[in-house]
Amino acid sequence: MRLATIRTRGTTAAVRIDTDQSVAVEIGYQDVGALLTRPDWRERASRGEGPHHALTGLDYAPVVPRPSKIFCVGLNYRSHIVEMGREIPAFPTLFAKFAPVLIGAHDDIVLPAVSEAMDWEGELAVVVGARTRKVTPDEAADRIAGYSVLNDVTARDWQYRTKEWLQGKIFEATTPFGPYLVTPDEADVTTRTLTTEVDSEPVQQAGIGDLVFDPAALVAYLSTIITLEPGDVIATGTPGGVGHARTPARYLTDSTVLTTRIEGLGECRNTCVQEKVR
Repeated sequence: MRLATIRTRGTTAAVRIDTDQSVAVEIGYQDVGALLTRPDWRERASRGEGPHHALTGLDYAPVVPRPSKIFCVGLNYRSHIVEMGREIPAFPTLFAKFAPVLIGAHDDIVLPAVSEAMDWEGELAVVVGARTRKVTPDEAADRIAGYSVLNDVTARDWQYRTKEWLQGKIFEATTPFGPYLVTPDEADVTTRTLTTEVDSEPVQQAGIGDLVFDPAALVAYLSTIITLEPGDVIATGTPGGVGHARTPARYLTDSTVLTTRIEGLGECRNTCVQEKVR
C-alpha cells in the first residue's frame, strides 16, 4: 500500500495511491501522521473511499508533515564512511531535525543566503507505525509503517563550525520527504538502489543493503533511548558521492534540480531557489 499527504482545497488530506486506477483516494484523515495514530490504520487506509484525484499533478506535502521526532543517522553507509576517511562505527551516529525543515516531493529547496556550501544527501526514510519502547530488532520490524525518500540537504559550512552537526542540518525548507510512504509488504528495501541526481547527472548510487545499521536495528536502538511514536521519522544515512567529499567540492546552486530516487519508493524532484537577502 502507498500512502501520501496531498495539498487540496486549501488544506491537506491523507490519500491512498491506487496505481492500477491512476488515482489518489482520500481516506478521511488530514495527513498520514494523523492516520498512523490509529492502531487499525492499515484497515482504515485500505477501506477509505473519499474524493478521488488524478495522480498527474498531485501537490505532495511531506509524507508526515509534523512528526513529533525526526532522527537522522550519520555515517551509516560503508561507502560513505570510507569516502569521509572514518572507521566503521560500533553504534549509530545520531542527530535530529525538526518539522519546519521538511518540504514536499516537488517543492522548492530554499538555499539559505548565509551558506555557500549546500550539499546533497539522498536517504531512505523509515516511518514508525506504532508506539515503540525497548524492542528487539525482530520486534522493531513490525513497528515500521513503511519507507519513503528523503534528502538531508546540509549546509556544510555551518555543519563544521563546531563538532556538533545540528546547525548545518536544520535550515528551514531544505529537506524533501516523499512522495509517499510504501508499506513493508510492498518493498524489501534491502534489495533496492538509491540514486541522487544533480541536474540529471547521477552523483550518488548505492544499494540500501550497504547500510551498517538497517531500519529494524535503528528502530530498536532508538527505542532503547526514547519512546517512538506513530509518524516519527528516521533518516537512515547517505551513501558515498556527496559534493563536499569531491575535489574540488561541489555544492547546490540557484536553479539546480535535485532528484532523489529509490527503486519502488518513488522520487523527490526539487528545484533549488536562492533565498533573497533582506
